[in-house]
Amino acid sequence: MNRRLLALAAFALATSARAETIAIVDARLMTMAAAGEIERGTILIRDGCIVAIGPAVTVPAGTKVIDGRGGTVTPGFLQADSTLGAVEVSQVPASTDRATHSAAISAGFDLSLGLNPDSILLPVSRLAGITHAVATPLYDDRAGRDLQFAGQAAVIDLAQGPAMITRPRAAMVLEMGEGGAERAGGARAAAIVALKAALADVRHFASHRADYDRGKGRPQKLSRIDLEALIPVAEGRMPLIVKVDRASDIREIIALAREEKLRVILDGAEEGWRVATDIAAAGLPVIVDPLANLPRSFSELGATMENAARLHAAGVTVIIKTGSGTAHRARELRYGAGNAVAYGLPHDVAVAAITINPARVFGVADRVGSLEAGRLADLVLWNGDPLEPLSQPQAIFVEGAEKPLTARPLELRDRYLPRAP
Repeated sequence: MNRRLLALAAFALATSARAETIAIVDARLMTMAAAGEIERGTILIRDGCIVAIGPAVTVPAGTKVIDGRGGTVTPGFLQADSTLGAVEVSQVPASTDRATHSAAISAGFDLSLGLNPDSILLPVSRLAGITHAVATPLYDDRAGRDLQFAGQAAVIDLAQGPAMITRPRAAMVLEMGEGGAERAGGARAAAIVALKAALADVRHFASHRADYDRGKGRPQKLSRIDLEALIPVAEGRMPLIVKVDRASDIREIIALAREEKLRVILDGAEEGWRVATDIAAAGLPVIVDPLANLPRSFSELGATMENAARLHAAGVTVIIKTGSGTAHRARELRYGAGNAVAYGLPHDVAVAAITINPARVFGVADRVGSLEAGRLADLVLWNGDPLEPLSQPQAIFVEGAEKPLTARPLELRDRYLPRAP
């Protein structure tokens, strides 16, 4: 059977699965929506969408019933700042598409165009309850490359289907602080000046395209590809993920976001707790790693595992990531959320930080991130507390399709386990 026929067969199977009517009954439902937590309820799924949810839902005859007694249903988790789909084996360059070293492409690097829906890392992460991820580009810091932007991130699903892009060009990625200073010539001030100059160039280009095309526009450092890609950022339509840690650097970014009218998402912010009230007043969401508590640089001297809890207490919208954003450790997301709870973050807030919060911030909350009628069936049935390491998924749905509870490491385990005589 050729590849086209295999793809058609897979599509037919997925379509038939979505056409089924399914009910998860007798489960604790963490809806992350207006209904709050339902201690004992039912979710009815038809054609891949949630059609009813609550404590008293009628289950039609002929429905496939999944017993959720003693279990908990959550929306599928969303791992922010990941390279899932863009890397297979880190030490094999041909299997990594997470960065570009082109001198002409930085902001224009669109990670959504080269992702691998067949990556064996996807089912491993899916078994940890992750149904979506924000695939974010990294920097390839080769000699002579001083371009500021890493490129454009995309929201992807982990269904392992050909259409894995949920939202392309969901955000632009920029590193400031120490990393940004190094690319700008070794000084933080130079990085800020360069960023302001780039935004001014982008706005001038947007209003003088005809002059640019005739070769009469003012000189531009950025390529046309990068200028075009940055127009939504400069106009406040595309969020800018800014990787920054030091408290003083965060204050500079807050001021710059206000001055340039940018939609900024802070990423890292390991000293964020020190300026939490400023972040909250500016309305900036923060992506944090709850396990980051070691000062790997002078920008992180104030790192603490209480960062997420302190930010939340100040009124900041918190998004949790783990594993330093790597694809191979994406599966640790719920462990990180559990550690944040151990250090003061309320349990329901920790679940929101890996479901509805990132869904809202990255513009996909109309599809996923919560359990409510009209949303896609994107959810996980757990046999216990989802943030408890020993809990395991009993059923996983990704954008309406139920997925198998298997992955290559488990298949290899089963293949080579000693067989009983």
